[in-house]
Amino acid sequence: MDQQQLRLWRDQIQQELDRTMDFWLRHSHDQEYGGFFTCLDRGGAVYDEVKYVWLQGRQVWTYCRLYRTLPRFHRPEILIAGIAGGEFLIRHAKVSAGSWKCAFVLTRDGRAVKVQRTIFSECFYVMAMDELWRVTGQQKYREEAVEMMDEIIRWVRQDPSELGRPALRGTVPTNAMAVPMMLLCLVQQLEEADEAMGVKYSEVGGWAVQQIQQHLQRSGKAVLENVSTDARELPGCLGRHQNPGHAIEAGWFLLRHAVKHQDPELSRVAIDGFMMQSFQAGWDQEHGGLFSFLDVDGHCPTQLEWNMKMWWPHTEALIAFLMAYSETHDPKLLQLFQKVFEFVFSKQFTDPEHGEWFGYLSQEGKVALNIKGGPFKGCFHVPRCLYMCELLLDKLLGEEVSGR
Repeated sequence: MDQQQLRLWRDQIQQELDRTMDFWLRHSHDQEYGGFFTCLDRGGAVYDEVKYVWLQGRQVWTYCRLYRTLPRFHRPEILIAGIAGGEFLIRHAKVSAGSWKCAFVLTRDGRAVKVQRTIFSECFYVMAMDELWRVTGQQKYREEAVEMMDEIIRWVRQDPSELGRPALRGTVPTNAMAVPMMLLCLVQQLEEADEAMGVKYSEVGGWAVQQIQQHLQRSGKAVLENVSTDARELPGCLGRHQNPGHAIEAGWFLLRHAVKHQDPELSRVAIDGFMMQSFQAGWDQEHGGLFSFLDVDGHCPTQLEWNMKMWWPHTEALIAFLMAYSETHDPKLLQLFQKVFEFVFSKQFTDPEHGEWFGYLSQEGKVALNIKGGPFKGCFHVPRCLYMCELLLDKLLGEEVSGR
């Protein structure tokens, strides 16, 4: 690959990361109660003061990870804000004493408003606490991360009753890909440079990898979002549902596991089965960009936003194809990275004037919602993508210089 092109991509991504983080640093901090405002309009004004626990956890993780690993973000105000966000979570995220179940929505001052019957608020609590431990060395954060992780594993694999989801007579037992994906993500977070955690959660990581691979269906020709608990395709819309961005994200989670465990067959499945196949199915041949949802049999999806171009699937594709290229040096993977890169930076996602990305485009690629944050979009997908791509491009540039 041409070194000049790699450097151009790296420089543009680095500048975009700086603009993105400047947006959140300037506009999202709640100096009175701690934590972060995430409902921000285009210019950064707060349009709702409620706080979403999973977005609080994501922002703490982002601040601490950048502070810890990129020298230009090793700034006191970033660490101070990350700690304040973590302490806000410790004080307020759990809905009751003696329970590890977290709220989904809090008031500005931390009173629970809504609880979801899922594990995702808790998962990002783990990620936040683990990164806080890594940057501060305070054992209380590690203890919070590990105790919450163990509760999540218990809910998923043994007893889900605390999630408040009753077993109804018509409910079909389902393996939803989001659950093992999140557990694999958490295992990879906790085991980073930590041999003891790697041993503790090795079996969970292996279980999650096996569960994710069950979603590769139809003789390996399609990734389905939901399958039965015995790895069979489910009937109806639920069974036909595809989420290209999610499948691509699962691909790079699997690839990281494969590289760590030196598993070439899993690498092949991750790249060919989850990344490339899902990209080819999800790419809009007329307007460009990834569809949000598909029906594997070509029926119209039931999700009203199915044909929108959302920010996060494109961030996952950038990470996935650059990571896959860095491992294989297969030029077609870099071509797919370039295809997504050109769509992202030539369409309407980026906002050089105010920073951060718009999250929701129409099928044609026009801004549909001019907000920068809301219930689902916060300080996470965009900076995580830019951060990871910057590191991957630095690695590739190092390899180019060394003459690989």
